Amino acid sequence: MRVDVAWWHLDGTPQTIDSLREHLRDHTLERWTQVPGLRLKIYFADRERNRWGAVMLWETDERPPLDELPPNAALALIGRAPDVRATFEAEGTVEGLHDLASLQALGPAFDGTAGTVLTPRKGAGSNATVIPRGPRETRESAGSREKSPGGTSERKATT
Repeated sequence: MRVDVAWWHLDGTPQTIDSLREHLRDHTLERWTQVPGLRLKIYFADRERNRWGAVMLWETDERPPLDELPPNAALALIGRAPDVRATFEAEGTVEGLHDLASLQALGPAFDGTAGTVLTPRKGAGSNATVIPRGPRETRESAGSREKSPGGTSERKATT
């Protein structure tokens, strides 16, 4: 497996975390669901240091050639190459216990956008499902998760 990581320091660029988040929500997600071999793409932001980037996990050590990938929207919007770009070999993976059927369309970029979760291509090895979901909905019973001030879910102790 291959891991690609890239990020930009946004100081001195025409973009902000909010403008990039809006673009992600409105224009980016669907085209990446159709990329062969892409297991997961996580967009991240660091408001304290004004950084924006992404991590991509590929099923094999190879990824499709750049000209076969969707356009790099952040590169076009920010107007320059990432400050950091690195590729790593995944030494191992672990998937913990969780209640989510899919990681598709989660995070602050998609809050407040009710609708249907986009699904990756169907085919051999695909476990894609369509999950109707409103903003910040969890798969747990009411009351077992509580939203923190930062918008993340934290498990409440139950007795």
